[in-house]
Amino acid sequence: MNPLASKIIFTVGIILWLLIRIPYQRDQKQNTIVDDRKTSQEKVLRLMVPMGILFVPLIYVLSPLLNFANYHLPIWANGLGIATFGLSLGLFWRSHHDLGKNWSSTLQIREGHILTTNGVYQNIRHPMYASVLLLCIAQALLLTNWIAGLSGFIGFSIAYAIRVDQEEQMLLESFGDEYEAYRQRTKRLIPYLF
Repeated sequence: MNPLASKIIFTVGIILWLLIRIPYQRDQKQNTIVDDRKTSQEKVLRLMVPMGILFVPLIYVLSPLLNFANYHLPIWANGLGIATFGLSLGLFWRSHHDLGKNWSSTLQIREGHILTTNGVYQNIRHPMYASVLLLCIAQALLLTNWIAGLSGFIGFSIAYAIRVDQEEQMLLESFGDEYEAYRQRTKRLIPYLF
């Protein structure tokens, strides 16, 4: 596939990804926080993912600065990237939809927060993270550049490795046995595997 077409498809996908989140961010601001575990580490982690998924790819899409690190993939890999991005967007939307007002972009519990165990959360505890992982795979298949293509995966992997245990601990403290039972019957990212 033409590299320009891949860049355009990736950019359109990122715009859709951002548009999915906007109404939930607006709703989140209206809910009262009852448990806030936002630390400076959390702020750094929250910057790593957009750096890898938005800013570095934007440099690659808009300028030739990173072209020295380009690689080539067969056309089927670009098609797989498009399909993976579509799956990522669907899971991202569904994760937000199923969480509704329980969604928070940071480590916070809000007033009236309930444990969501239905919809996509029935089998996966962190489907939103799974959707971002799929987005990072799509990024590597669409942006054929060692820096821009892998920056999302690197940023997400570091943020996920540090944050997921903190998030699960917060949910365990907030929901106790209910969350522990939920943890026992679900997988973190990929149903039936891990």
